Amino acid sequence: MRKHFQGAGVALLTPFKEDLSIDFPALGRLVDNLIDNGIDFLVVLGTTAETATMSNEEKQEVINFVCDRVAGKIPVIIGVGGNHTQAVMESFIHLDLSKADAILSVVPYYNKPTQEGIFQHFMAIAKVSPLPIMLYNVPGRTGVSMSSETTLRLADASDKFIGIKEASGNLNEITKILKNKPKEFVVFSGDDSLTLPIMSIGGEGVISVTGNVLPRMISNLTRSALEGNYKKAASINLKLHTLTEALFMDGNPAGAKAALNSINMIENYLRLPLVPVNAKTYTIISDEMEKLI
Repeated sequence: MRKHFQGAGVALLTPFKEDLSIDFPALGRLVDNLIDNGIDFLVVLGTTAETATMSNEEKQEVINFVCDRVAGKIPVIIGVGGNHTQAVMESFIHLDLSKADAILSVVPYYNKPTQEGIFQHFMAIAKVSPLPIMLYNVPGRTGVSMSSETTLRLADASDKFIGIKEASGNLNEITKILKNKPKEFVVFSGDDSLTLPIMSIGGEGVISVTGNVLPRMISNLTRSALEGNYKKAASINLKLHTLTEALFMDGNPAGAKAALNSINMIENYLRLPLVPVNAKTYTIISDEMEKLI
């Protein structure tokens, strides 16, 4: 059944043990904490999850674990994307997504397709995906931005496309999408720092990194904005500003892992080529966490 996504989503990170195996007890605690603190949905196996470093077996284990832990309390979106269209299509054969509610699929990275290539890529995926698709535009990572025209073309071409996570930072393009999109097509901020501006012009919420760390504040921010209480939402946004900046100083998810480590939620391990934040950044993050929790 197609769900309407709204509010505070979290791009779930993956805790690791010292031997860099997945720390499932810590992942369970993290999921429980997000649900208990008002997060509306989870995005599993996105960039923040360090998915690029996982084997196919590990990906399926994480999907199964998170979906079972959530137990239907909130929707779960699974990241399924790549820059090899046929391989992405074949992922739907190899992955069991039966307990999930939708997929998040990123614009193909590195090989820099044209807008027509991006359109054809997603249309090919739509033909085989068993689940609704949320598009993901993040040019800072992919090297190419999906234009508002291509986004709207996809939204009009198939009702399989239910929305977009927009991390281009281009409010003009995002405004064009919001102005011309089909009614049921949703737009989410993919940047914590732009959640409030995007919601103020019609966005439905955020898929947040900061939400891993302070889920109640992110939930309150998005709910306040959805209720039209922008004064309250702005107040929360300002309180979060310094921490949100600090979380990305040494890259994502290194900052979020440092923040959670500072409150003894997870161990502070990442898989190469990612490494933990430096000591100065860790101090900034931990100091901000003390002020906000």
